[in-house]
Amino acid sequence: MVYPERFSNLPEYAFPRLRTLLDSHAPGGEAIAMTIGEPRHAMPGFVGPILAETLGEFAKYPANDGTPELLGAISGWLKRRYAVEVGTDRIMALNGTREGLFNAAIALCPEAKNGQKPIILIPNPFYQVYAVAAATVGAEAVFVPARAETDFLPDYASLPAEVLDRTAIVYLCSPSNPQGAIASREYLAELLALAEKHDFKIFADECYSELWRLAPPPGALQVAAEAGHDPERVVIFHSLSKRSNLPGLRSGFVASGPENIRRIRQLRAYAGAPLPQPIQRVSERAWSDEAHVVDNRALYAEKYNIASEVFAGVQGFRLPDGGFFLWLPVEDGETAALKLWRETGVRVLPGAYLAREVNGDNPGKSYIRVALVAPKEETQRGLIRLRDCIYV
Repeated sequence: MVYPERFSNLPEYAFPRLRTLLDSHAPGGEAIAMTIGEPRHAMPGFVGPILAETLGEFAKYPANDGTPELLGAISGWLKRRYAVEVGTDRIMALNGTREGLFNAAIALCPEAKNGQKPIILIPNPFYQVYAVAAATVGAEAVFVPARAETDFLPDYASLPAEVLDRTAIVYLCSPSNPQGAIASREYLAELLALAEKHDFKIFADECYSELWRLAPPPGALQVAAEAGHDPERVVIFHSLSKRSNLPGLRSGFVASGPENIRRIRQLRAYAGAPLPQPIQRVSERAWSDEAHVVDNRALYAEKYNIASEVFAGVQGFRLPDGGFFLWLPVEDGETAALKLWRETGVRVLPGAYLAREVNGDNPGKSYIRVALVAPKEETQRGLIRLRDCIYV
């Protein structure tokens, strides 16, 4: 069987690579997993009762685009959070944001841009589904480094005009994974102006939007509305996984202009996986409740403080502005991850596994990503072992 050539250059996914690197070695102490971004705080107390009350709805085909009640709850949350009016015709429920980030490219990427193969711009490092989406639609993926000198955000404006004129879609994650950088209003406004000038869409991955340290991150649709941009220019993606500690619920949403959402809904009608109705009922409640989100953010604030104390004086250390990862500088990420595992039992992810090498340079090579998702006592033990092994 001959497989599509466009998938031949996709690297192995990060976590199988990590298992290959570490699993033939015994841990040097109590194993502490700080690799995967799977929230481990308690889920909201209303989840179980709502599932029990709506159990019978598993016997029904679910609403494909989202129940009116769920779409209304999401619309209400967008109004409260970002002060933007987004009608329910501009929202679709997702089976996790990964589904949306992938399928939206299929629904919205043109086959050609200005008579040439379209380009999809991707921050580097990046969430791996962005690259797979680009390969699936036959676009050329252009990886734009997000380094310390650009505040860990991609400098899309620095790209040549001939690249931008071929660009159909730009992915942006804010707060970013893995660095925790937040795109400011000014950054988003400049990107929107660039999108208008070169006629491309912005796919704003905002699934970490409610995990912030100093101030709520602005949203791409919010900045677009404030500046009077066409809402079709922006497609936003949100999730309950991080906000509400419900990664297994697989529930999120996409919002944009009505035409973009019509096309995404049309694809869902043929090839998507709608959320089971009881899951939609839980999601409706989650988007309508902020108390559990405030409590969740307070737990991460405690772990930010722990990290700040543990790494005080470590050269190059910075707290993230949002999200729940530390992006720690090391000489070589793979070497550091293997040393940590063999000597301490702490398991972290080499930054190179989240990035793509371009012209011999991988912007994640000299970093490790450390997830702050475990209870704070376990997090503290892991961070102290990491510091003493790598930095002392």
